[in-house]
Amino acid sequence: MSDRVQSSSVLDRVLVLEMVRVTEAAAIAAAKWIGRGDNDSADAAAVEAMREELNKLPMDGTVVIGEGERDEAPMLYIGEKVGSAQDGGPRIDIALDPLEGTTITAKAGPNALAVLAIAENGCLLNAPDVYMDKLAVGPGYPEGTIDLNKSPADNVRAIARVKGAEPNEIIACVLERSRHDKIIAELRELGCGIKLIPDGDVAGVMATADPDTGIDIYMGSGGAPEGVLAAAALRCVGGQIQGRLTFRNDDEVARARRWGIDDLDRVYTIKEMARGDCIFAATGVTDGSLLQGVRTRKDCLTTESIVMRASSGTVRRVLAEHYKFGSQRSL
Repeated sequence: MSDRVQSSSVLDRVLVLEMVRVTEAAAIAAAKWIGRGDNDSADAAAVEAMREELNKLPMDGTVVIGEGERDEAPMLYIGEKVGSAQDGGPRIDIALDPLEGTTITAKAGPNALAVLAIAENGCLLNAPDVYMDKLAVGPGYPEGTIDLNKSPADNVRAIARVKGAEPNEIIACVLERSRHDKIIAELRELGCGIKLIPDGDVAGVMATADPDTGIDIYMGSGGAPEGVLAAAALRCVGGQIQGRLTFRNDDEVARARRWGIDDLDRVYTIKEMARGDCIFAATGVTDGSLLQGVRTRKDCLTTESIVMRASSGTVRRVLAEHYKFGSQRSL
C-alpha cells in the first residue's frame, strides 16, 4: 500500500508562504535582542510578533504546542485560539516555538530559529511540556532502521549498515548536557563522531535531513514540544523520529495524565507525532548550519527561511528583503 501523504483541502486554504511571513516576523522581532543577554525580552518580542501575524490569517487556529499552559503563559499558550476566521474558517492545529533558542539569541550563538508547524485538526500530538527522549535520522533509511529501545551504539551500527559505512564514519548530534554523559561516552567508545550543540534541538534534528551538515543521527532528550515540531519537519522530507516522554517528578506525571496520556512508557513514531499533511516553516534568527540569521543593511533587513510540505514533498528556501519603508521583495 502506498504511504504517500494526501494533500489536505483544509491546508490548501492556508497559503504556504503565509507561514513563512509568520516566522519571518518572529525572527525579525527576536533579532533586535541578539547578544543583549536578555532571554525573556527576546522571547517576548518573538511571541508578540508571531501572535500578531497569526491573528491576521483567515483560519480557525488552535495552538496545541505553545509557550506553556494557560496559567503559565500570557500569549500563545496551549489551547489559545488564533486567526481571523474563528467559527467559520478552516480548523488548523498549530505547533510553534517563536524563538527556539532564547539563550542562543541572548548570547549571539548559532542556530536560533523561529519555528512553526501546522496540520489539520487532531493531527499533531498534543504533548505536555515535559522532556522527551528522541532518536532521529533523515530520509533514505528503511522504516525500522532506528529503535529508541535499543542502545545508542546499536542505532549507530544500524544506520552504518544501511549506508555501507563503518560506525566510526557516522556523525551523531547530541545536546551538550550532563544528562547525556552516558550517551556521549558510549558513542566515544564506538569511535563515531559527535556534534555537540549547546541548545536548539529542533535545528539539531533537522540537520539529519541536510547532507551538507554531515550529521547522520540525532539522539538524546529535550523538550517534548520541540519533538513534535521536529517530527512535522521530518514528515515533510521522509525522515524518521521516535520519541518517549520522560518525567522528572510526580507533578509532571500528573500533568501528562491530565492530558490523557496513560501509557507513560510509549514510544511515539513520527506518524503519531505528526499525522497527515503538514506544513513546517522556520526562519533563522542567528546564523546556523541550516539557515542564515537576520541581517541588517542600511535600508532593509534580510531573512532566510525554509518551508516544507508533506503532501507535495517540497522544500522551499525563501530569501527575503524587508525594506524599512514598508515594501518587501522575495528573491
